[in-house]
Amino acid sequence: MNQREKEAYLREYMALKSAGKPFFPYAVAKDSMMAVVVMAAIITMSLVLGAELGPKADPTTTTYTPRPEWYFFFLFELLKVIKPAELVPLATIGVPTICMILLFLLPFYDRSPERRPERRPIATATGIFVICAMGFLTFKGAEAGPPTQIDMETPKAVIDQGPAFVAEFEKGKQVVAQSGCEACHKFGENGNDGPGPELTEIAKDLPKQAIARTLVNPTAPMPSFSALQQEAPDKFNAMVTFLSQLKAEE
Repeated sequence: MNQREKEAYLREYMALKSAGKPFFPYAVAKDSMMAVVVMAAIITMSLVLGAELGPKADPTTTTYTPRPEWYFFFLFELLKVIKPAELVPLATIGVPTICMILLFLLPFYDRSPERRPERRPIATATGIFVICAMGFLTFKGAEAGPPTQIDMETPKAVIDQGPAFVAEFEKGKQVVAQSGCEACHKFGENGNDGPGPELTEIAKDLPKQAIARTLVNPTAPMPSFSALQQEAPDKFNAMVTFLSQLKAEE
């Protein structure tokens, strides 16, 4: 912007300012009235409709899926995008904090008097990108499965053995997920790197019989699944079937 354009802008700004009304008390009064209306609507709905109550908390459940509020879905999904454990603080604290600081400092580093989007391509493109990114992450976070879900494709060797074997494999995958195995083991991109070994390709090192013996007589601190073998042998066998098929494709 040259000097002539700047002077024209300042003249127009002063003319509009002299013809307008001061922020206090006019704008403040309008904002206050609207705030009162919103609060009255919220209080009325809470008294008439009541507060929604979910089921009683059960600390022993293994199927509960913790979910954040919908406006935190994009951060929820960001944690899945940034997978390395050492970068988790960046996803939970670093990125949101940096974005908030940049937003608060916007009036100080963006001093251009232009307000038309087509004349501010960088700011417009940045705003569109942020909105689209948050919208996409929110959508993906809303569709995300439970944290116990194991996102591993069914191996071709399993598919070739027929639908019944595929169903047994999928059942075993669900049993493993619900048993909390991901707390100590890693399955592909899911789970934790310890204290137990990674099980993504466990069938390369242990045959099916050895896997079953390990589940019944494990090494501490791994819990024993002997009770599951006795009380629900179908689930135990499905778990063994699933683990015995975890190996790299030929």
